[in-house]
Amino acid sequence: MDLKATVRSIPGWPMEGVIFRDLTTLMHNPVAFRKACDILASRYAEQNIDRVVGIDARGFVFGAVVAYQLGVGFVPVRKKGKLPAQTIEESYSLEYGSGTLEIHHDALSAGERVVIIDDLIATGGTVGATVSLVRRLGGYVVECAFLIELPDLKGRQRIPDCSIFSIMEFAGD
Repeated sequence: MDLKATVRSIPGWPMEGVIFRDLTTLMHNPVAFRKACDILASRYAEQNIDRVVGIDARGFVFGAVVAYQLGVGFVPVRKKGKLPAQTIEESYSLEYGSGTLEIHHDALSAGERVVIIDDLIATGGTVGATVSLVRRLGGYVVECAFLIELPDLKGRQRIPDCSIFSIMEFAGD
C-alpha cells in the first residue's frame, strides 16, 4: 500500500501559500492506519524504549498506539494550559505562528529512553521544543519519528543533535 496516496493535500490552509497535509484520510483507512503504526512500532521494538512521548494532537493518535504495541507508557506533550498538574514549558515558532508546549514535571525519570512521535515535521519548532522538554526532565531521546517530513522547510536542521525518522516525504509539491 502506498501510504502517501492516503494523505489528503489541502492548498491554502490554514493560510495562503501553505499546503496542509491531512492525515485524517490515512487514519480513516484501516489498512493504512495499521501499516503506519506498525512501521513505527517495529522500528522501536528492539530499542529498549521506556516511554513514548506524543505531541499534541495528532502525535497522541500515533504515539499512543505505538506505546501500546511496545508495552510502555505514553506521555502527552500539550499546548499550554491543557495539563492539570505542575508542568514545565517551552516556547517555539512554527511555519505560520508560535506557541508554547508543556509536559508534566514528573512525566519522565532521569535516564529513561524516549521516542518522540508526531504526525509531521516541517520547520522543526514543535519537535525541537519537545526534545528540550524531555531533556530537561532527564530523558534520553532515542529518536524523533514522524509520518510525514517536509524537507524543503529544513526541520531536521533545527535539531541537528537528534536522530530523525520519517515514513514519507512531501517535497516541492
